[in-house]
Amino acid sequence: MHGDAARPAQAQAWIRSELYFAVGNEDGTGIIDDAHWRAFLDAQVTPRFPDGLTVLDGYGQWRFRDGDRLVRQRCKVLVVLHEDTAARRVDIDAIRSAWKRATGHESVLWARQPVEVSF
Repeated sequence: MHGDAARPAQAQAWIRSELYFAVGNEDGTGIIDDAHWRAFLDAQVTPRFPDGLTVLDGYGQWRFRDGDRLVRQRCKVLVVLHEDTAARRVDIDAIRSAWKRATGHESVLWARQPVEVSF
């Protein structure tokens, strides 16, 4: 594949960002339904990354800072491959902030790593 100026056949200095969004606790509380998730994607994510993204359903656990309480919950994992620029980092932070405002959650985990891409 040859690519074009917007999507070169190979690109350098790209990042794979994974964002982890809690959508429900193991005990069935705090459930964020598919319609709420889709509305969030449409309003906050797609406008910032219109060229593509991947969403995976997940399940995970983490321990509160006090070390006494383990939380098990369903999650959505958003994977976005993007240029490693300040503007893209601002977009990611805006998505995280929007989710926290919309849900009252304390955090959205952001894991990132350099990636080689080819279109």
